[in-house]
Amino acid sequence: MVYFKNLDNGIAYMLLGALISALNGALAKILSEDMSALEIVFFRNLIGVALILYALKHTPPTLTGGKIHLLFTRGLLGFTAMILFFYTITTIPLGEAITLNKTSPLFVAILAYYLLGEQLSRRTTFALFIGFLGIIFITKPFEMALSYEHILGVLGGFFAAAAYTTIKKIKDIYDSRIIVLSFVGIGTLMPALLFSIAPFVQTPESLSFLFPAFILPTSLSIWLLIGFMALISTLSQWLLTKAYSASNLSIVGVISYANIPFAVGFGFLLGDKFPDTLTFMGIGLIVMGGFMVGLRNKK
Repeated sequence: MVYFKNLDNGIAYMLLGALISALNGALAKILSEDMSALEIVFFRNLIGVALILYALKHTPPTLTGGKIHLLFTRGLLGFTAMILFFYTITTIPLGEAITLNKTSPLFVAILAYYLLGEQLSRRTTFALFIGFLGIIFITKPFEMALSYEHILGVLGGFFAAAAYTTIKKIKDIYDSRIIVLSFVGIGTLMPALLFSIAPFVQTPESLSFLFPAFILPTSLSIWLLIGFMALISTLSQWLLTKAYSASNLSIVGVISYANIPFAVGFGFLLGDKFPDTLTFMGIGLIVMGGFMVGLRNKK
């Protein structure tokens, strides 16, 4: 009974987190017209730090902590996944960007096999094949439409999976707010570092998104959007952390696919072209692969 109670909680957390995540992506796409992806990450996390610190002051954590290196690793992996995710949002349709990011449950299954000792059955292997076939349908490499941004989108999914896997390792020793704080804290410090060294480094065009010039926003509407995005993004991270802490990694990962139709809808409203047949087939295959990965854990 306790297992199913935790499972239901994990699914509920993930469903709400998926909706907020899709809305967050839409807001990032709007802001990208006036800001770089790194600036969006910086301000989103800076405000998130303030919100989490306030929550911790109001209700101090009770867990003792430990394994600080895993907490730092979770934050660094989370920042890497976030900057790749926001950059792809600014360069390709929102639905495609979020779908490629949603390859993370497939990578979770692989990482859970190597890092957590979970079994990787033949059916799971087939599910992974189905999911990665979906990536091919979306990126269309055989039509020479495969872009650098699509590759970064898949890498973002991998780093997100690595970050989620570390949550499972530290969920019993750190309060969920501390785990989120490690994410938003490093997600604030790393952009600040990149901004500070940007004037002194020469980078290839492919990496220029990591070293943009810092431009302080002056429009009130932009600041309001930044504040709203930071608020719901921090809430989303808390919900995702609670979801992955409450239930099996792969099962909750499957539920996270719920944000794909929301993302497609938001993207269309913002002017993205409606996904073509191959893209829809790719989305379906990735969801199917993730669903099959989750089913093997329900038995």
